[in-house]
Amino acid sequence: MTVSRIRFLLDGKTDVETGARAIGTALELLREHLGRTGTKEGCAEGDCGACTILLGELDGERVAWRAVNACILFAPMLDGKAVLTIESLARGGVLHPVQRAMADGHGSQCGFCTPGFVMSLYGRSIGAVGTEGVAVKDVVAGNLCRCTGYGPILAAGEANPPGMRDDAKVAALLRCLPPATEGDGWFKPQTADALAALLLDHPEARIVAGATDVGLWVTKAMRELGTVIFIGDVADLRGIEESDTGLTLGAGVRYSDARAALARLHPDLGELVRRIGGVQVRNSGTIGGNIANGSPIGDTPPALIALGATLTLRHGDERRTMPLEDYFLRYGKQHRLPGEFLESVFIPRPAPDALIRITKLSKRFDSDISAVCGAFALRIIDGAVAEARVAFGGMAGTPKRAAACEAALTGSAWSKATIEAAAAALSQDYQPLSDLRGSSAYRLAVAANLLRRLWHETQRGEPVSVLDETLDG
Repeated sequence: MTVSRIRFLLDGKTDVETGARAIGTALELLREHLGRTGTKEGCAEGDCGACTILLGELDGERVAWRAVNACILFAPMLDGKAVLTIESLARGGVLHPVQRAMADGHGSQCGFCTPGFVMSLYGRSIGAVGTEGVAVKDVVAGNLCRCTGYGPILAAGEANPPGMRDDAKVAALLRCLPPATEGDGWFKPQTADALAALLLDHPEARIVAGATDVGLWVTKAMRELGTVIFIGDVADLRGIEESDTGLTLGAGVRYSDARAALARLHPDLGELVRRIGGVQVRNSGTIGGNIANGSPIGDTPPALIALGATLTLRHGDERRTMPLEDYFLRYGKQHRLPGEFLESVFIPRPAPDALIRITKLSKRFDSDISAVCGAFALRIIDGAVAEARVAFGGMAGTPKRAAACEAALTGSAWSKATIEAAAAALSQDYQPLSDLRGSSAYRLAVAANLLRRLWHETQRGEPVSVLDETLDG
C-alpha cells in the first residue's frame, strides 16, 4: 500500500501535511503533533465537548462549518478539510467577541471545558451546520461544565447572535487540496463505485462514517480495527430526496443534514434527531451508521421500523432491498454479506390519517442513550384499529417489532380494554435485560405506559398521567 499524507487547512491558511494512522485521533494529532493544546480531552467518548473543534468543507461555492468532537474523530477524516481550534480565534492579543463575552460574564472557572464551549458558541455565531434557528442551550447541549454553572455561558452565547464569515479564501484553498485516497491502514474513497470496488477487494475492512460509535472502540476499548475505509467524503451517499411517496436518505447523510427532511416527514422524527447526542455528534453521526452497527439502543431504527422503512444494500454492482426490520438478525449480527454496504434508506410517507408517536426515554433529556425508545404507527378507522406497527429499542438484543402487541391491536376497537390487552402482550414480545439504564421490569412497565399514553392522548378531556421523557421526570 502506498502511504499518502493527509493535507488540511489550519486557521484558514496554513496547509498542514502529515502522515496519519487509521486509528490515530484528530485530538492526538492536534495536541501532540501540532501543539494545539487548548483542545482538551475530557471524556474520550464524544460526550463532554471539551475537545470541540470546527471543520469546514466545501458546499458548492461556500464553506460549511460544523462543530465536531476531536477525541473520537480519526485523523484521516481531517483530510481535505479546514480546521479551526480555540487558538484560531484570538488575533493580535485581542479576544474574539465570544471569548470576551465569556470572560466578562465570568463564564469560566477551572477553564478545562471553556475552549469547547467557546468553539460551540463560535460555531453558532457564524451560522455553522446544526445551529441554524437553534437555541443557545441546544447548541451547547453537547458541552458539559462541572463548576461554573450554565447561566453565564448561555448569556455569552446570547451576546453573540448568528452572523456570517467571509471564507472566499478558504474555499479557494480547499479547491486546491487533492484528496488522499489511502494511507497507513486506511482507504478514503470519493465515490460509491470506488467504495464498492474496495469492499470486493477488502471485504473484512471496517467501514467508518462519522466514528461516533467506532471511535469509542478505540479510545475506550483499545481495539485495533484492521483495515479501515472512511466514507465521509463519498458524496453520492449523502443525497436527500423527498417525493410524494416518501424520503430517501443516503447512508452517509449526517443527522444534522437529515433533521429538517425527517421533521417534514413527521415532527416526531425531527424531535428524535434533536435528542441524538449533542450538535457535535449530530454533525458527525450518520443515518446509515446508526443502522449498520446494529445497536439495540440506536435511536432511529425503532422509529424507522414502525414507519415501514426499507434498505438498499450494495455488493459490487448488485443491489438488493429489504425491510429494515429484517436487517437485524440477533445481537451483533446483521443481514449484510461480506463486502456489502448499506447504500440508502427509504422511509414511506405516512398516510394523512396515520397516528404516529415516537418517544425516547433516557436518564437525562440531552445527549443520553435510550433506556427505551418506542415508536407507534397506527391507522384507526371507524373506531377500530385497521393497521398497527409498533417497534421498540432497548427491549431486546436488536430493535424489534412487537408482533403480539400489534396482533392485540389490529382489528380491535380503539378502547381502553384493547390498550390493556396490547400492553399485556408486550411481555410476549420482549424479555428485556436489566442494566444500569433500567431493570427488565421497568422497561416492560414504561413500554406499556407509552402505549397507554398514546390512547389517552386521543381522548379529549381525559388527563394524561405518564412518565416524562426522562427517567426522573
